[in-house]
Amino acid sequence: MKNHFQDLDKAFESKVRLAVMSILMVEDQVSFNELKSTLKVTDGNLASHIKALEKIGYLSVLKSFVGKKPHTVYTANKVGVRAFKKHLVALEQILNSMK
Repeated sequence: MKNHFQDLDKAFESKVRLAVMSILMVEDQVSFNELKSTLKVTDGNLASHIKALEKIGYLSVLKSFVGKKPHTVYTANKVGVRAFKKHLVALEQILNSMK
């Protein structure tokens, strides 16, 4: 029997990172403020998790200004989408092996 636990991605062990990627899998792009509001986390907490996902190359960041206010938007890139789908497959396989 294969150990599907080894296929889980450590990047998604954090519920905030898991939630961010889940949201980005169904939305084309999401702003920092939308993520913060949806996830009910602080600026610093969200920023650190976003930075971790960005550092490993799972999401893309687009910074701009709306008027004089900074506006940051995130998208899951191809690497992130592939990693997240692989993580979900591993979870399904774990659940199915326990039936």
